Amino acid sequence: MDHVFIEGLEIEAVIGIYDWEREIRQPLVFDLEMEFDNRAPAASDAIEHTLDYSAVCARISAFVAASRFGLVETLAERVAALVIEEFGVRRVALKLTKPGAIRNARGVGVRIERERASG
Repeated sequence: MDHVFIEGLEIEAVIGIYDWEREIRQPLVFDLEMEFDNRAPAASDAIEHTLDYSAVCARISAFVAASRFGLVETLAERVAALVIEEFGVRRVALKLTKPGAIRNARGVGVRIERERASG
């Protein structure tokens, strides 16, 4: 299967479990890899047959910017579900990084893979 990827999508959001985190916006970085059959777009050379990664980025950015989750785990699950449901991908691998959350670490976060439910 083919994959469409987005690397380093930076979005600021209210995220975290501490009181002070509920008062500020913090940077988050998303990397996504989405299963998508690229044969139709390649055959037609027409953008309307592609997985529009610009639209994916815009939708994720709007969702994340408006969110107020405590855990990066919850946010990652919701973003993966959104991509599968709204963009029709069969499978998504998502890495969500919260830079600077831990002293002396470039970032912390989660990496998940989710698939569309069969049936």
